[in-house]
Amino acid sequence: ATSTLASRPLTGHLIYQCGGIDKRTIEKFEKEAAELGKGSFKYAWVLDKLKAERERGITIDIALWKFETPRYYVTVIGRSRSP
Repeated sequence: ATSTLASRPLTGHLIYQCGGIDKRTIEKFEKEAAELGKGSFKYAWVLDKLKAERERGITIDIALWKFETPRYYVTVIGRSRSP
């Protein structure tokens, strides 16, 4: 895994494309991100559970996503970045 800023939106997009989160939720994130002038953050916010995480652009708590595709069981673990 990478610790770059690109990993959060990439991971969020992967979760969405694999069916781990529904389109309505992504549309909600897209609207909220646009209202804050952060339109490109919609996929990054998939891993952010806390409002403070979205505002600061970092993962504060460990994020855990589990979902399945027709072929795989997937577990995604997100962790906070070191300063």
